[in-house]
Amino acid sequence: MGLRIFNSLTRRKEEFTPLTPGEARMYVCGVTVYDISHIGHARSALVFDVIRRYLRFKGYRVQFVKNFTDVDDKIINRAAQEGVSSQEISERYIAEYRADMASLGVLPGDVEPKATEHIPQMIALIERLIAKGLAYVMHGDVYFEVRRFPTYGRLSGKNLEELLAGARVEVDDRKRDPRDFALWKSAKPGEPSWPSPWGAGRPGWHIECSAMSMQYLGESFDIHGGGEDLIFPHHECEIAQAEGASGKPFVRYWIHNGFVNFGDEKMSKSLGNTLTIKDLVARHDPEAMRLYLLGTHYRHPLEFGDERIGEAARALERLRGLRAEADRLAAKGTPPPGPDLGLFDEVTQHRSRFETAMDDDFNTPQALGAIFDLARRLQTARTDVSDGRGGAGAFLVGVGELMTLSRVLGLLEGRAPDAPEIDPALKARIESLVWLRQEARRAREFAEADRLRAELDQLGVVLEDTRDGTTWKVRR
Repeated sequence: MGLRIFNSLTRRKEEFTPLTPGEARMYVCGVTVYDISHIGHARSALVFDVIRRYLRFKGYRVQFVKNFTDVDDKIINRAAQEGVSSQEISERYIAEYRADMASLGVLPGDVEPKATEHIPQMIALIERLIAKGLAYVMHGDVYFEVRRFPTYGRLSGKNLEELLAGARVEVDDRKRDPRDFALWKSAKPGEPSWPSPWGAGRPGWHIECSAMSMQYLGESFDIHGGGEDLIFPHHECEIAQAEGASGKPFVRYWIHNGFVNFGDEKMSKSLGNTLTIKDLVARHDPEAMRLYLLGTHYRHPLEFGDERIGEAARALERLRGLRAEADRLAAKGTPPPGPDLGLFDEVTQHRSRFETAMDDDFNTPQALGAIFDLARRLQTARTDVSDGRGGAGAFLVGVGELMTLSRVLGLLEGRAPDAPEIDPALKARIESLVWLRQEARRAREFAEADRLRAELDQLGVVLEDTRDGTTWKVRR
């Protein structure tokens, strides 16, 4: 069985069958750039970064597009508060967002379009909707007429009568129907605007993503992603606009990630309980944060806790310790042949477990379980090498596979942020002393082990002994 994805549109897992064999075209709604990004943005970005990485791991040619909404009421309001232009605000926070994503190891999009750079495409799409009788002009504004798109609400599970009666519907005398949503907003004094057939104005939020995704991925494409808060109205409106204009199915698979919660509360700026990525990265190893966030399935709510990131950091060090040991052995040159003690078969089994988990709707908690089970087996293999029972070659192959699988999840891609650059000669000396101390402890020569620990302490080395072995790092 191949990759299966939970499709928010059909509410079931479906075999992934892209429109073009061997290709995966993917659009993810980016951020509205008016403030610093928070852990909710981090979770969504990591989810789709991993999905993209795994698709590439499976051999797909991935075209990944993630936009910036750089014209919006929130941006305009922030600019007015600071007495600067909307463009200055948006450019500032685009730069901040990119820096935050880089700190978390999130790969940039193949294309990262800005809404303000695609106004002509939005106008053209609106004109198509007007020509088809799905949109109308009212005093310089343009609205999508929801009742003329009978399947509106299919993604969110809402029906038109519920929407009409619902308290969420904003009353606006300029609309034919309170359910209709804006495609184009007429210009207001002091706001950014662009010329259009209906007068100066700016696009509505929903039309932006429809136009940009269709521009780069076509009128139909494979995957559209975003947080579950975007299902209604944003993604619902995207479908209506795109399918109303083209007459074709817009997206084959809709993927939505769950919220980050603090206790019983959803994290939101309105509640004042957000945590910025910058603050979190200042307190925690970014890869540990990544490991922690991937420890919950992407569709489930994630309960935030600082202490859990600390647990993730300790787990990550076990992986890094294996990588360091492999580097030490590899530095000695090609190892001589030696028995593998069944390690090759077990590595294959763990890889299979990893792929089975990821093929089941990107189940990162189970995939991580396979990685850490492999790490435990490699700790045993490392001991076998030290004792002369196992061959170093098998251990190095196993660690190589561990790193391959970890990097599908964006782990083991760099050193810890608190680990300074170390002179290669000093690093070799430290690793030698750590190894000698491990051997002394194994032989129950505790006085010698204590002496070696003291020598390492003089070098600024912090040791951590676990049941799986010893890890080390240099004090800042």
